[in-house]
Amino acid sequence: MSTQPPQPSRPESLIEYPSRFPIKVMGAKVEGFVHAVTTVARQFDPGFDAATVELRESKGGNYLGVTITITATSREQLDELYRTLSTHPMVKVVL
Repeated sequence: MSTQPPQPSRPESLIEYPSRFPIKVMGAKVEGFVHAVTTVARQFDPGFDAATVELRESKGGNYLGVTITITATSREQLDELYRTLSTHPMVKVVL
């Protein structure tokens, strides 16, 4: 009979909450895209500061990368934020 040593318990998340968490959102470079992304960010982080937004245009100038940094308070918050951004009609990719 062999006995297995007890496995160390793994934390449910590698992120310590609350913490600052950057999210990159990419979409077509159209009017209202940045506003749409920041509006969603504020829904999940009322203290979201739009002054921290970073923009990066694609080489061809057709797409825009928007990096938002929110205060993450839980895994559930992040999951729902990713779902909301991913299903937004103006968003192509969320990283």
